[in-house]
Amino acid sequence: MTLTLTLFRHAKSSWDNTIPRDFDRPLNKRGEKAAVTMGKWVKENGLTFDHVVASPAVRVIDTIDQFVKGTGERIDATWDRRIYLASSATLMDVLRDRSNEFKDVMMVGHNPGMEDLVFDIVPDDGSSPLRDLVWEKYPTAAIARMELDIDSWADIERKCGRLTHFIRPRDLDTELGPEDE
Repeated sequence: MTLTLTLFRHAKSSWDNTIPRDFDRPLNKRGEKAAVTMGKWVKENGLTFDHVVASPAVRVIDTIDQFVKGTGERIDATWDRRIYLASSATLMDVLRDRSNEFKDVMMVGHNPGMEDLVFDIVPDDGSSPLRDLVWEKYPTAAIARMELDIDSWADIERKCGRLTHFIRPRDLDTELGPEDE
């Protein structure tokens, strides 16, 4: 049996100095556009999720709100504070807590934990050109989708998966390209 994990890094956030806490930073206009664009891509490519678990940081909530505009589908996320600025090990713990009734989970969160999780799950054996793209940079609003060779979320571990998709906003709209992604 194969479980599917999709990692969605939050979109570009505002660095307005009047926001006192990092946790409270909203998206900027470019981030809003990128999240909608990624939602449209997900819909056009038929990707689905039966469970979404996300950081409760404002920029993640905003990312999901804009993503939904692109997909046209409602998302009832489970908010998990452990995801906020988490390490790969903590993200794996969050995933281990998922119910096995869910076969296709999307996690929405932050770097560097998100890209480190890709590196931990997908073996560095030269067989994944997409992994090499993640190595170059896992920019804001990028989506990585992996098939995991496990029967239970409790079994998630290093080198248990294959990266099947890695899409960045700039791949879909050149206006969303570098500029400190």
